[in-house]
Amino acid sequence: MSQNSCIELHNVSKSYKDLLALNNISFTIEKGDVFGYIGPNGAGKTTTIKILVGLIPNFKGEVYVNEKHLSKYKDLHKIIGYHPQEVGFQDWRTVDHALKTFGRLSGLNKNLLENRIQEILKFVNLEDVRYKKIKNLSGGMIQKLRLSQALLHEPEILVLDEPLSGLDPSMRYQIKDLIKDLAKSGITILFSSHILSDVQDIANIIGILHKGELLKIGTPDDLQSDFQVGNIIKIEVAKDSPLCQGLENIPEIEKVEQLASNLQFVHLKSEINLDLIINQILKSLIESKCNIRNFSVVKPSLEEVYLKYVGGEVK
Repeated sequence: MSQNSCIELHNVSKSYKDLLALNNISFTIEKGDVFGYIGPNGAGKTTTIKILVGLIPNFKGEVYVNEKHLSKYKDLHKIIGYHPQEVGFQDWRTVDHALKTFGRLSGLNKNLLENRIQEILKFVNLEDVRYKKIKNLSGGMIQKLRLSQALLHEPEILVLDEPLSGLDPSMRYQIKDLIKDLAKSGITILFSSHILSDVQDIANIIGILHKGELLKIGTPDDLQSDFQVGNIIKIEVAKDSPLCQGLENIPEIEKVEQLASNLQFVHLKSEINLDLIINQILKSLIESKCNIRNFSVVKPSLEEVYLKYVGGEVK
């Protein structure tokens, strides 16, 4: 156990009859991390989350929260705020009524609950609809309400299962901003999605799950650095300078693409020594007497990395 760990999964597996939903997955989330849990629909993200929050007790492996075994955590609900994909809000209730019900279930006393509802509705910008019935709310407002109920008891850990699902671009932006603000406050967050762009500017650690297996885990930079196929060198020269000639003769270069009169993209082959190739290219540039304005390695996007690991299966 790491002294700074908040969540640890060790060799966790879960089957539903003949379906292996999770296959021996292990990862650690440190305190204060924002863990982006990415994978196609049906990859096993929700199963992992339900195990973590105590809704699936029968599984193989070990789970620890704050260095304590999950099976011995009798008051887990007091430190975890859970945002499921679907919350069974009753349409006839008002926002206020729903939050008071969830707050009482979380064990909050009446006075504290009143203050927390005011604070949370202000935070998610739902103050104006506090006494509206849930059936009259937009989809984005209902997602904010789901987030609100998860935050009422001031949890140390926030578990969000597809919180941006079904939202329009404007509301996605708003919810992502709220999650960023929560991360800045020091809350440890696990945030699942099947869309990488949902988490890439929020998460400091990303885990890629596919068909129940954790294929890769690391920082965004780690994932890009490990993915060597498709590395490109961008070479931009001054307007009056000739382009570098003869780069195609370097064996490790797959092709040279001219994008403008002063811009080249040098596509490198896979499994090469990047430092060695950069030195060779720089030597050629000097010999060609090119007036270089920009020379940089263009790494693959995180979306490319994701699609490489899951084989394009992101629906």
